[in-house]
Amino acid sequence: MSVNKVILVGNVGADPVVRYFDNNNRVANVRLITNERGYTLPNGTQVPERSEGHNLVFRGGLAAVVEQYVRKGSQLYVEGKIRTRSYDDKTGVKRYVTEIYVDDMQMLGRREQQPQQAGAPQAQQGGWQQPQYQAPAQQGGWSQAQPGGAYGQPQSPVINAEPYDGAPLDQGDDLPF
Repeated sequence: MSVNKVILVGNVGADPVVRYFDNNNRVANVRLITNERGYTLPNGTQVPERSEGHNLVFRGGLAAVVEQYVRKGSQLYVEGKIRTRSYDDKTGVKRYVTEIYVDDMQMLGRREQQPQQAGAPQAQQGGWQQPQYQAPAQQGGWSQAQPGGAYGQPQSPVINAEPYDGAPLDQGDDLPF
């Protein structure tokens, strides 16, 4: 069994680049910058802060959301897969590019001050709410998360209102514990 999953939280380094294809398909490319804090080792050695740039690829509905809402400086949470591709540059040298193909994205942080657009998310306390898009398991296209999920009202855990009386929990099952 193998797993190819990446989770990143960072800031967008430049405005998205969007390309259009047949049938209104689009692909958005974004450069996401992540930072690791500097620290001091127990022996006194200083380890400096480190920044890393990641090439993100958004397709379909996610590309449309990125095109409309994501700008330089936006903070994003993304989940996706690592893919490496190669190409020949102008001098004929083979180059390799590692990209993150994004399956899920959430915009984090505060909304920038700009005129309200029709259909744009409304400002909320301490930030703003936006749709979360996630790739369906085995279908083409993208779907919007249901209210009460990642961006709606928080879901409360189910709590048994009856207090525990201390009686053994064995219900007569055949489990050895």
